[in-house]
Amino acid sequence: MVQYPMTIAGAENLRKELKNLKNVLRPEIVKAIAEAREHGDLKENAEYHAAREQQGFCEGRIQDIEAKLSNAQIIDIRKLTNSGKVIFGSTVTIVNIDTDEEVSYKIVGDDEADIKLNLISVSSPIARGLIGKMLNDDIKIVTPGGEIEYEIIRVDYNA
Repeated sequence: MVQYPMTIAGAENLRKELKNLKNVLRPEIVKAIAEAREHGDLKENAEYHAAREQQGFCEGRIQDIEAKLSNAQIIDIRKLTNSGKVIFGSTVTIVNIDTDEEVSYKIVGDDEADIKLNLISVSSPIARGLIGKMLNDDIKIVTPGGEIEYEIIRVDYNA
C-alpha cells in the first residue's frame, strides 16, 4: 500500500475539494446531463457529450482524492522538536553560494505543491537534495542548467 505524505493543511484542502466535488459539482453535472438528454438525439448532442466527459473527470478526481486520503500519512511538523534537520513539512531557507540569492521552500506532499507559493513536492529534485540535511550544510542540487551549490541557513518547523 502506497502512503501519501501530506501536511494537515494539505489533507484539509483535499477534504474541502472532495466535499465540493461531491456536493456541488457532481449534482450540477447530473443536471446538465439530464437537460442535454431532453434535447433529443444523443449521438449529435455536443452538450451531452461534454457533460459526460466532465462527469468522467469529476468521478476520477473523486476516486483519486478518496484513495489518497485513505492512505494519507498526515504529518504535523509542529509537534516535533526542531533539531535543525530538514524533514517533510519543514520550511527551509537556502542561499545560492555563487549569487547570494536567498529563497525559502516548504516541503509538502505532491498534491500540495505550488512553486508560486514556494511549496515544493517532497519528490522534487530540490526537496530530495534537502531532506536529511542539517542547518549550515552545503548541498549541491542538479538542475537542467547544471549543478548549483546552496547553504542551508534556516530550518523552521513552525510554518
